[in-house]
Amino acid sequence: MVRKTPRKLPGRREDGASTKAQILEAAGVIFAEKGFDRATGKEIAERAGSNSAAVNYYYGGIEGLYAEVLVEAHRRLLTLDKLVALVEGPGAPVDKLKILIGLIARTITAPASSNWILRVLSREILAPSPAFPVLLNQEILPKKEVITGLVGNILGVPSDDPAVGRCLLNIMAPFALLLVGNRQLLSKILPELGSPEPLVQDDIVAHFQRFALAGLAATAAELKQGSNQYS
Repeated sequence: MVRKTPRKLPGRREDGASTKAQILEAAGVIFAEKGFDRATGKEIAERAGSNSAAVNYYYGGIEGLYAEVLVEAHRRLLTLDKLVALVEGPGAPVDKLKILIGLIARTITAPASSNWILRVLSREILAPSPAFPVLLNQEILPKKEVITGLVGNILGVPSDDPAVGRCLLNIMAPFALLLVGNRQLLSKILPELGSPEPLVQDDIVAHFQRFALAGLAATAAELKQGSNQYS
């Protein structure tokens, strides 16, 4: 999806960046509540305290605005710059992955995770919109490339090895479940998760780290054993 570049209008306000940010924030809330199909540019502009033409002016229409909201939501989970800095920084690959899992898990299980960011992403995962390719190409695939390189490094195989994909699936699956799952429903199905919060953050974070790292260690050992048999 290509966003139209808004033409400059006479009498443009000097606080354009602030207005644009307010529109995006208001859009995130409304898209989270109603989804893309039922939201309108008019109600988004009204919630942002702007006029109805602002959505077209700053984002080229509601489609472009929704794509920007998806991208912004994913960035707020974890920016590519922060991910690259972590992976390319000092430390053992296993420790870097442990930190990464902790960052994502804490964001998803934090009390503030009831805000629009995760709900918008959840809706998009369950029912992808025409804007999904924007999210995929701008955020998901670049971050996936960095993470697969890290996992491949831990396993001692190239990042395109099938084992890397399988391990990445296992690492990300719990996050996907928490992202799209209803917390009240999860707490009824799995009351053992703890109370009063359905998800006890520190325990969940440590659990995700433990299972992911143990699975990677077992996979790496299996790959090494298979390699030795043919060497």
